[in-house]
Amino acid sequence: MIDIRDELFSSLMNKKYLAELIVERKGILSGIKNARDCFKDMEAELEFLKKDGDRVEEMQCICRIIANPKNIALIEEKLIGTISKYSGISTAANYAVKLANNKVKIVSGSWKKMPPEIKNNIREAIVTGGASFRILDSPMLYLDKNYINMFGSIPDVLKEASKFNKLNKVVQIRGMYESIEEETRQAIKYGANVLMVDTGDLLDLEKCKKELEKIDKYKEIKVAYAGNVKLDNIKFIVDNYAPDILCIGKEIVDAPILDMKINVIKEKI
Repeated sequence: MIDIRDELFSSLMNKKYLAELIVERKGILSGIKNARDCFKDMEAELEFLKKDGDRVEEMQCICRIIANPKNIALIEEKLIGTISKYSGISTAANYAVKLANNKVKIVSGSWKKMPPEIKNNIREAIVTGGASFRILDSPMLYLDKNYINMFGSIPDVLKEASKFNKLNKVVQIRGMYESIEEETRQAIKYGANVLMVDTGDLLDLEKCKKELEKIDKYKEIKVAYAGNVKLDNIKFIVDNYAPDILCIGKEIVDAPILDMKINVIKEKI
């Protein structure tokens, strides 16, 4: 396939130009390592001035590029896309963690809904921002509504899961089978370690926590909350309902890109 840039830049191909990759708003970088790997075999010099996890300010240069005109165009086409989306996710994750003020664990599990080819990069971006992509860092078994549906009840699924005695059991509490209070009691009785109140209703979280306080070993049990949680609501939820784990999906994974641009500065002498 003919690339029109070969003809367009034919009179300039013996020249090299200096360009800069500029971040247009402040944020947290992610995707730099991938970018290094993507362009390591290109006939161009890329000097990255920042690494994954670095905080950047508006209009800050994060990479200097020396290349011929066609490669400048190719790099512009690909480099921004390699970094900007993941940096947007990392920035949103970092913002969520700051709002939580170390009072709860921030988790974003929506990477599972993304295309397989970018899942790893999204997970890395979440972690780079200071959040987690798993409810627990230790080995666990997540028993969601469909597992419970197939077994018939929370007690039945937990009885079957008890054979995996080295795995922590995370159970969704949704009030679909019994009341929130009764599901909480059942989950604890049959060995749940984490209760995931996945309804998006803070009243359900409150009911679960109040019921849990009636149970002797409630301090050993963690409570997670999920369901359309917005970044701007984090502080309110943390201060007034105090879950142990707060799960935030699309507000992090679907965060706006961290805008970037490449500016050609001058011909390289």
